[in-house]
Amino acid sequence: MCYGPDASPPIDHLPGREVVREDLVLTTADGNRLAAHHARSPGSAGPGIVILPDVRGLHRFYEELAVRFAEHGYDAVAIDYFGRTAGVSKRDEDFPYRDHVPLTTLAGVSADTAAAAAVLRSEEPARAVFTVGFCFGGSNSWLQAAQGHRLAGAIGFYGNPRRSPVAPLDAVPDYECPILALMAGEDPGIPLDVVEEFRTALEAAHVDHEVVVYDGAPHSFFDRQAEAYAEASADAWQRVLAFISRTQGSQPRSATL
Repeated sequence: MCYGPDASPPIDHLPGREVVREDLVLTTADGNRLAAHHARSPGSAGPGIVILPDVRGLHRFYEELAVRFAEHGYDAVAIDYFGRTAGVSKRDEDFPYRDHVPLTTLAGVSADTAAAAAVLRSEEPARAVFTVGFCFGGSNSWLQAAQGHRLAGAIGFYGNPRRSPVAPLDAVPDYECPILALMAGEDPGIPLDVVEEFRTALEAAHVDHEVVVYDGAPHSFFDRQAEAYAEASADAWQRVLAFISRTQGSQPRSATL
């Protein structure tokens, strides 16, 4: 798995920022029901964030991350992947994710992402929306760039560009928005040559992108407990905020060609 039960985002709480948070049950266009957590900053007119978790689905790390985004003025919805196979629930450390991850599909994750984006756009249909994902969610985040969500950008932490059965690398020509990839330099599951292959494919397809490799950092370095990689985590968070600020006015490539 990516994050254990004691992990937490390495992002400082911003005191004095009002955040309203609530658990949601979303219903997708294909009738699926899934658990989600919504954190919002009252009066915020900024972009919205759909958070795509690691293989464990919706758990505390991602709820806290949604709150940190909301404190910065970005309303966020973190979703669970497993409504179709495990029911509507948050996931604890005992959840048998290995049984359920193989049952997910790109179509299902895309429908779930669309339902979360609809929450964020409920009062402002033209609102800029980004996806942010980690590990399994990182790959899923990049794949959402080709699913017609009108995203302003897709951000992935240590996703595998060669993940099967649907590889983000293979979908690059269909990407409609800028890409941010934050990768671990010492990640045995994602060789650096695969990361460079992803970078090359994005360049060849003329997709606006940033691919950043943190030398010496392991998979899942973005964790408050990983004190040895605090500098990398701080840099990654600042790059996320800068990417959102820079690209929030972006339009899908299909709308600008």
